[in-house]
Amino acid sequence: MAIDFTLNEQRSSYRGDPAMPLLWYLRDHARLTGTKFGCGIGYCGACTVHLDGAAARSCLTPMSRVAGRAVTTIEGLARGAQLHPLQQAWIDEDVPQCGYCQAGQIMAAADLLARKPQPSEADLATLTNLCRCGTYPRIRKAIRRAAAQLQGARR
Repeated sequence: MAIDFTLNEQRSSYRGDPAMPLLWYLRDHARLTGTKFGCGIGYCGACTVHLDGAAARSCLTPMSRVAGRAVTTIEGLARGAQLHPLQQAWIDEDVPQCGYCQAGQIMAAADLLARKPQPSEADLATLTNLCRCGTYPRIRKAIRRAAAQLQGARR
């Protein structure tokens, strides 16, 4: 049985074990390696992608759950050569240190900004992705920068 879905705005189909985590489809089948394996239990957030626009931990998402849905990875966040404002803010604020968790951080932040365009400090505290390098102050600064840019674009 085929599992048909949209991956980064392209139709995709998977024939295989429906219990396989989406993370492994992305990395091993689609060759999209921006999404990282961290803990494998949904705790760290390195594997965060969007499922129908909402942040989801791909290590816990079986392929059966993506049928008929839209999956967006860090590779699909930009619009052509135009980086997403969060991606640009990450660069401008020099957020990454080792960089391993950053794709998941950006995807979680993009979901937050879609729901709360002007997030409060309490809203930022709801982001549960882990960063072993501890770049949380720069992550929050980049999110606030992107929020301001997005707000300006909406006016």
